[in-house]
Amino acid sequence: MTFVQMIECKTERLDELNRLLDTWVEQTGGRRTATHSLVATDRSDSAHVIELVEFPSYEDAMRNSNLPETERNFQKMVELCDGMPTFTDLDVVRDEQLNKGASRRFFLDCLAGSPELLRELLTHDYQDHDPSNPAGLIGIDAYLSELARWTAAFDFTFELEDQIAEGDRVTTRWTWNGRHNGEFMGIEPTGKQCTMTGTTTHRFREGMISESWWQFDRLGLLVQLGVVKM
Repeated sequence: MTFVQMIECKTERLDELNRLLDTWVEQTGGRRTATHSLVATDRSDSAHVIELVEFPSYEDAMRNSNLPETERNFQKMVELCDGMPTFTDLDVVRDEQLNKGASRRFFLDCLAGSPELLRELLTHDYQDHDPSNPAGLIGIDAYLSELARWTAAFDFTFELEDQIAEGDRVTTRWTWNGRHNGEFMGIEPTGKQCTMTGTTTHRFREGMISESWWQFDRLGLLVQLGVVKM
């Protein structure tokens, strides 16, 4: 279970506190167990500073606390704060990255299921960037027309291997599996089972996908269909 430690203190020396944290990160490389650190100030009281530190588990947090650099960092942090920092230990019971969930739905429910559901996920001015379409596509209808070429040619599914989310972007590494049952790029149906790997980066705006960038092994697909020799 993911574990989060919340550290609160009062200080007017935020720049020095940030430098202290930078030093700790440099000194603990290869040994620290913390995976994410977020420092924030209270809008109503800029001297009220909160740090959230995420760990894979409580046990990992305890190992991190036992590092000598962590103890030295804490003593110096006390010197920068007005009073003793307070600690709150939190067991995470729900961790949902909403944009990642929307990206999963894009692949699993829409592309490989019900394309019309894309109207619920894409902005009206959605832009699609695909190496096979240098000019790109703009608008939901334009993208649905492109997708129709694939759904007419292949019965396919997606397996999502990895997802990374940061800011308004979600990148997904996927494996596509399809059977060639219809005409594709002038290639008559072969009935062959094909596999293709790729990555897609989605940009979100107000909870909806507004832009996509694709990279995938189209050459490998053509080799599997027997129209390109390697």
